[in-house]
Amino acid sequence: MTDNPYAAPPSNSGGGIKIAILFGAVLALLAATLYLYFQVNTLQTELAQTRENLLSEVAKVRETSSVTAQTHAKRVDTLKDELAAAQRQAAAATGQARADVEKKAEQLAAQLRAEQQKQAAAITAEVSSVKEAATAANTKIGEVSGEVSSVKTEVAATKTELEKTVADLKRVNGDLGVQSGLIATNGKELLALKQLGERNYFEFKLAKSKQPQRVGDITLLLKKADEKRNRFTVELVADDKRVEKKDKSVNEPLQFYTSKARQPYELVINEVKKDQIAGYLATPKVQQVRN
Repeated sequence: MTDNPYAAPPSNSGGGIKIAILFGAVLALLAATLYLYFQVNTLQTELAQTRENLLSEVAKVRETSSVTAQTHAKRVDTLKDELAAAQRQAAAATGQARADVEKKAEQLAAQLRAEQQKQAAAITAEVSSVKEAATAANTKIGEVSGEVSSVKTEVAATKTELEKTVADLKRVNGDLGVQSGLIATNGKELLALKQLGERNYFEFKLAKSKQPQRVGDITLLLKKADEKRNRFTVELVADDKRVEKKDKSVNEPLQFYTSKARQPYELVINEVKKDQIAGYLATPKVQQVRN
């Protein structure tokens, strides 16, 4: 492995702005997804409650209709028996007695018709009550479904915008001349990269010391930190091989290969202080042995 200390550091100003936009898009997508998740849960709860209410309403209607039907049925049977008896009496009677019996029979027939109409009206009213409950339930379901559809549309739009933002981002070349991954210049941007899931990321703070510090599966040793010039020198050890990255600048992807991956590892320092640096190590998701 070699290092080129004379390579000009890449310009990351445009990349930083675009990654900031990417971070905002990721947060918007996460917020919309969470909102959709809660809306769907609310819909499922309301649907279950509506179904339970509707079944309860139907059960009440059935019970009421059963009692009402039995009451009316008994009353109708009684009137039928009385009417039949009156008709038999009228057939056997003569003169004024027959006229009185026929009059009573007509009254019983009128009562019978009225009772039958009352029974039909009661059943119709109960059925209408169930229909109203079902209509109200369907309306509520339609409202919640409409809200969920709206959220789905928003999520789809946000996802499209995120994909467009990612597509517009440019990947710069690292210090080995290999095109790097997206570069984060601060913690928020690094969080956005983690959300993308393209690589493994290990954040660290490294103070000047005689003992190297382990970061991921490598070790780092800070040899120099120039806060005024935002430049630094580090020594790294990977696969028992020691490499010095000399006089490098912040947000410059420092690349090196290991036996574990075909793609290079990338070291990015975001901040330089007196005798201290801070940044992250990005490693490939897929670990493979290089030929």
